[in-house]
Amino acid sequence: MEQQGRRPSTVSTYLFHVEKYLRFAGTDRPLDDELQAYRDYIFDRHWSRSTLNNSAFAVTAYHVMMGEKVKIPILSRNDTLPFYFNQDEIERIFSVINNLKHLCMFQLLFVACLRAFELCNLDDADLDLGSLKIWIREGKGGRDGYAFLTHDCARNLKHYLSIRPPFKIDNRQPLFYTEFGNRWKGGSLYRIFGYYKVKAGIEKTGGTHVFGRHSAATLMTAKGVPLNIVQALLRHKDIRSTMRYAHVDSVIARDWYNKAMQM
Repeated sequence: MEQQGRRPSTVSTYLFHVEKYLRFAGTDRPLDDELQAYRDYIFDRHWSRSTLNNSAFAVTAYHVMMGEKVKIPILSRNDTLPFYFNQDEIERIFSVINNLKHLCMFQLLFVACLRAFELCNLDDADLDLGSLKIWIREGKGGRDGYAFLTHDCARNLKHYLSIRPPFKIDNRQPLFYTEFGNRWKGGSLYRIFGYYKVKAGIEKTGGTHVFGRHSAATLMTAKGVPLNIVQALLRHKDIRSTMRYAHVDSVIARDWYNKAMQM
């Protein structure tokens, strides 16, 4: 997978699912009956659609590596958006973050609509605070791109950079690094976000992806940003991925309706 250019996070995800599969089967050469039993087992765990599909991809890849051909059904994409944080909840989360580094991390995650691994992969050189832009290297699908920043986010980043000691990892200056001198990982980011979410008194389901992607996109569409612009800001290759965010609550819908239908 590494030779095929897969990201380290993708390789780790596949290894995680293959390990669970082989532990369940109790052998490194599972038969069809064991494969079907494992599929029934994970469906009973009520995993998300994407997690179930990731498991199917990983198990299929393992059997292909072993010279075996298997057919595992893939669930169709769910175009509904089950949850997101509204503007009040977003403001409450930011209000309880009293650590400057954490504030910059989650503010950047939100305003630039970043995925967790994209934030963790940022270097100082990727910032263009003068133009209020940030360069995204090797985003989803290995695609490069850029994202916009707000003035408030840029101001906080300037303050953070003015007091943060420079530190290189593999001859690169990471924008954010841990107290142990490592790049941040998605899991650690998720746990810290969970801490601030609890601190803000929010019990709603959702982690960093819901916060940085779903919530930002929902807020933009609710405020009338055209879907093709939201698509560009999210760096979606397919507009159908963006269509999931084309939902607004009844109050906002009524406001737009009144403006459009007033004679």
